[in-house]
Amino acid sequence: MSEPITTPPASQGDSWLEPGANNVKLIYICYIVGFFIGISTLVGVVFAYINRGRAGPVADSHYTWAIRTFWIAILFGFISLLLMIVAIGFLTAIATVVWVVVRVVIGLQAIGRGEPIKNPTSWMI
Repeated sequence: MSEPITTPPASQGDSWLEPGANNVKLIYICYIVGFFIGISTLVGVVFAYINRGRAGPVADSHYTWAIRTFWIAILFGFISLLLMIVAIGFLTAIATVVWVVVRVVIGLQAIGRGEPIKNPTSWMI
């Protein structure tokens, strides 16, 4: 008789869609692509909500950071839209884009080093 062929189980986070470092990177990439294809930002935040609490503390801090980045950016974007009536909204919109990009870069650098976000509930950078 022949022995059945078995494959070793994948470790957590090896897949782009499973909780872990690769999934966090995918979320950050979705946020950047969202500036060109808006729906990808929604895909990213859905991944963050689905996987938060299912990974270790390092990934969970990144999921919280990503979720807060999404909602705070929505708030800042809405305020910018309202302020466009008095023309200052264009400046606040640019500031919001820069804020999001900086938070994504900070997140990508931290997950690349395997480090958690130090204060994932912060409104600041």
